[in-house]
Amino acid sequence: MVRETVSVNLAADVEARPVAVLVQKASQFESKVFILSGDKKINAKSIMGMMSLGLNQDEEVTVCAEGEDEQDAVSDIVAYLKTAG
Repeated sequence: MVRETVSVNLAADVEARPVAVLVQKASQFESKVFILSGDKKINAKSIMGMMSLGLNQDEEVTVCAEGEDEQDAVSDIVAYLKTAG
């Protein structure tokens, strides 16, 4: 399992689009991909789960993945979260 903590760079009034893009990115990988925030562990491939997470600007989250392409999955999603705003 690979994990990396990142500070989220999303606009203050987050719309569904950045979250939908994140879900699409996560879905491209074979690995199981999760976003950890506080005591929540959300499947990054679930649009409803990700919308319920309510990501905020500068919030620290941990991206973790497990599977054959786990490193690529974490790297791609972390890069997106850093530049999505």
